[in-house]
Amino acid sequence: MTYLTGFHAVEERIKSGQSCGPLLVAKAGPRAKEIVTLAVNSRIRLERTGTFELDGLAPGNRGIALEIPENFNEDGGVDITLENFIAGLEDRRDAIVLILDEITDPHNYGAILRCCDQFGVDLVVSRSRRSAKHAAVISQTSAGAVSWVAQAETPNLARAMEDLKEADFWIYGADMEGEAVCKKDLCGRTALVLGSEGSGISRLLRERCDGMVGIPSSGRIDSLNVSVVAGILLYEIRRQREK
Repeated sequence: MTYLTGFHAVEERIKSGQSCGPLLVAKAGPRAKEIVTLAVNSRIRLERTGTFELDGLAPGNRGIALEIPENFNEDGGVDITLENFIAGLEDRRDAIVLILDEITDPHNYGAILRCCDQFGVDLVVSRSRRSAKHAAVISQTSAGAVSWVAQAETPNLARAMEDLKEADFWIYGADMEGEAVCKKDLCGRTALVLGSEGSGISRLLRERCDGMVGIPSSGRIDSLNVSVVAGILLYEIRRQREK
């Protein structure tokens, strides 16, 4: 079984209306009792359990743990195929897609999803079985955003980029040496590629980008954390669309 334990993660999963439950309850403090009330009102089944038993099932819990289906996206996210996403766009011209190339740290993965929720990203695409997948950490660091941000997995990111191009997306890679992001027109259908924490964007994906965008910096350290980069670049994309 897979369990969500963070208060935000559990609360947002229940609010999202996605399949979940039961909610295991051991020793509920004031915040946990609020979530229990939410679960009851949402007709989520409750199961009382001992603290020792709950610790064995869901380490790091704070008195409650929400069970989610094993056959669901294992970090608790909203699963969709890239094909269905593109088909559902129809005449929409302002979609935002984030492509994650080997993001392996679950803390970064969760923080990126939180940025995606804040700045209206429509879809996150990652490589099947090779990106960060750790339900508890991702759910907690995303502060529940994992329950709202659509995610698609694919065995071939290069093919996914070609599919997005065929759907009229312009694709830009994040690189500190790239053109200043504030000088690039990022309106319309836009996809942004973020590379791994250590080696950046792979050569194969870099070659398929329509350009590279960077963040103007005067710092002495040569790079920013990938989740920070995601937040800054996504903010600029959103800012341009709200002019």
